[in-house]
Amino acid sequence: MEDYNKIIESLGVKFIKARNIRILQPIVIKNFYDVENTLLILYNGEVAYGDEHQKVEIGDMLFIPGGKHVTVTYGEPSNPKPVTNEEFMTHREHYFEANRDPTRISTMPNSFGYVSFEAKVFDSVNFFNSLDVPPFIIKHDETLAQAIRQILIEDMTDVAGKGRVIKIKTEEIVIEVIRYILKQRLFVEQLVTNSTYFKDPRLIDIFAYIKDNIGGDLSNKVLANVANVSEDYVGQYFKMLTGINPQDYIEYQRMEAAVGLLRTSKKSIRAIGAEVGYKDTAYFCRRFKMMFGIPAGKMRRRESLMNV
Repeated sequence: MEDYNKIIESLGVKFIKARNIRILQPIVIKNFYDVENTLLILYNGEVAYGDEHQKVEIGDMLFIPGGKHVTVTYGEPSNPKPVTNEEFMTHREHYFEANRDPTRISTMPNSFGYVSFEAKVFDSVNFFNSLDVPPFIIKHDETLAQAIRQILIEDMTDVAGKGRVIKIKTEEIVIEVIRYILKQRLFVEQLVTNSTYFKDPRLIDIFAYIKDNIGGDLSNKVLANVANVSEDYVGQYFKMLTGINPQDYIEYQRMEAAVGLLRTSKKSIRAIGAEVGYKDTAYFCRRFKMMFGIPAGKMRRRESLMNV
């Protein structure tokens, strides 16, 4: 337990967004994907996930770790409209309606609430993604339910200190999700296997270097110098501790940084690609769509038009 306390202390938690949604028509998204973690609570109606359409009961929560492809069904599952992730991201307003009235939270038919957030170890590594935790259901948990509700209320109202309250409540959500995993003894093998690398200072140095130099030279030769190991060994060393090779990890970090820039800046696609380490804009765009299922330009349009 002491190890998990150290990991929790090292987590950098960042609130991304919270919404109360009414489902306008039943849909199934076969390849839903986002870089942020999402915790969804079902207030009314039906939501299911996975190819087997595992049902989320009213009052229960669905946790989807960032970086995981998953099938999600919103609404009556008997005959939902199949929707690609690109179509969903581009035209969410056709399928979802966002509620901005705090008094209507949990009272609307076919509705759910959700909070999206980052949780990074040493502000570098996506915690839940790095542990290879799959999406899972959290059975009725009043503490989490109240935290989500308070975040939704704060986000909908213009009151002093709302940002601070949301930050505190988002951190509480992350801790409660980790506590639930430990209490229910979920994903024991993944936790034991994949949490060990948080204790290796050389690997932490690599993570920090990648974060600070995301647009620069991140070849294995450079990483080997950071970790003070041989160039021939650094790839094997990284994969042995994390389960992925360093260049795959670097691409994920670059794409995650690109999403952040698309959501928060007015820089051109070319400039964003260059800033995160891609000199060839066309290649950057191909890799972006391959990873997220949506072109970079449509990701920006989705954020600016709807952001639900």
